[in-house]
Amino acid sequence: MIKAIVTGHSRGLGGGMAQALLARDVRVLGVSRRSNAALAERFSQNLQEVTLDLSDAQAAQSWLAGAEMRDFLADAQTAILINNAGIVQPIGPSGALDIATIAQAVTLNIAGPLMAANAFIAATEKVADRRIMHISSGAGRRPMPGWSIYCATKAALDHHARSLAADTVPHLAIESLAPGVIDTDMQGEIRATTPEQFTLREQFVAMKQNNDLSSPESCGEAIVAHLLGPRFGAEVITDIRQLG
Repeated sequence: MIKAIVTGHSRGLGGGMAQALLARDVRVLGVSRRSNAALAERFSQNLQEVTLDLSDAQAAQSWLAGAEMRDFLADAQTAILINNAGIVQPIGPSGALDIATIAQAVTLNIAGPLMAANAFIAATEKVADRRIMHISSGAGRRPMPGWSIYCATKAALDHHARSLAADTVPHLAIESLAPGVIDTDMQGEIRATTPEQFTLREQFVAMKQNNDLSSPESCGEAIVAHLLGPRFGAEVITDIRQLG
């Protein structure tokens, strides 16, 4: 039996990946601030949901210290954790960013995935096939003006994956994967910025106008096909656009 935990499953790429997993009869535990009503209706037997704001460090710690993750994964033959939840804000030049939003981004984009990975490994000691996927970004691999916080948080996920792989945890494969540019609410936030906040804004506007954005469903399907395949974990830092 395959069981998967997906953070940020209520919409966007997280929803696309959860849908692709559920369509393969994988049992999914979705962890988000809100429910995914459409998936809950379609896959009521295989979708379990937890309402949790992962940018609230205390709430995340409390949930991860409890038994729900361990209980969900108890009878899994393959256990999967997809750390997808994240935010692109704050966007803007350094010195003009909101400090509270910086703290929120670091908690959600870094602390949440690192805490979840640690709890997942502890909860799956007896599982013979364990897989962790961080949803990273090309922004974590090259600097972009106006995205200092987002770039730094995604780079942190990449390096955590490298370090975790170096730990050679038994029966564990890990990747930090860049999903490409997807037509999600995050892209809407990017296009809503001003050129002063984000000098590359027009590139993202053009991608939308030219229909160059992947859909969450098609990208989620491609990622899940790779995640469940035999090549997952062969490389730690990956990009879905470069995988066959």
